[in-house]
Amino acid sequence: MTTTVQMLTSEPIGTISPRLYGHFAEHLGRCCYDGLWLGHGLGVEGFHPAVLHALQKLPVPMLRWPGGCYADHYHWRDGIGDRDARPRRLGMSCGLQVEDDNGLGTHEFLALCRLLGAEPYLAGNVGSGTPRELCDWVE
Repeated sequence: MTTTVQMLTSEPIGTISPRLYGHFAEHLGRCCYDGLWLGHGLGVEGFHPAVLHALQKLPVPMLRWPGGCYADHYHWRDGIGDRDARPRRLGMSCGLQVEDDNGLGTHEFLALCRLLGAEPYLAGNVGSGTPRELCDWVE
């Protein structure tokens, strides 16, 4: 018995979703604060110009925020509204406590996605949050 394999090298075999090449912004070290985010009235819409420029050169089809482990302690309502009234919290990320003044909140993250042409991916708080809290954020 003989087996023959035919390879069609010029035929497409499928489409790779651009979401596979997504990125994330995690509250580890200086990634978000002093890295991406400088603060309102600074940089380009609050973002570090050099970091923003470097990211704009990359394909960033999707951006996940507020990260992985950090999301389990993040309450989105802390990062909306009057910037001066946003609470300061100690956020947890991979066992590290990170001070968060909530200056980088939902509206700022969505502005970053617009600047990068990225689809926003909001990582829900499934650790200390509630299903209602997540539904309200999506709404």
